[in-house]
Amino acid sequence: MSSADSTDAPIYAGLVEEQGDVLAEVRRVAEEVLRDADRAIDFGGVRSSAAYR
Repeated sequence: MSSADSTDAPIYAGLVEEQGDVLAEVRRVAEEVLRDADRAIDFGGVRSSAAYR
């Protein structure tokens, strides 16, 4: 960690305390959306029907 990073940490920590950890929440929601999309879109049937042509 550089000295610039260590001086920014208290500001970031204060923002997280006030606003919540927005980056962590965005990451969590993005992972959830990817899991939901993976369950909703199943291309397995398309692949197996294409093999019979």
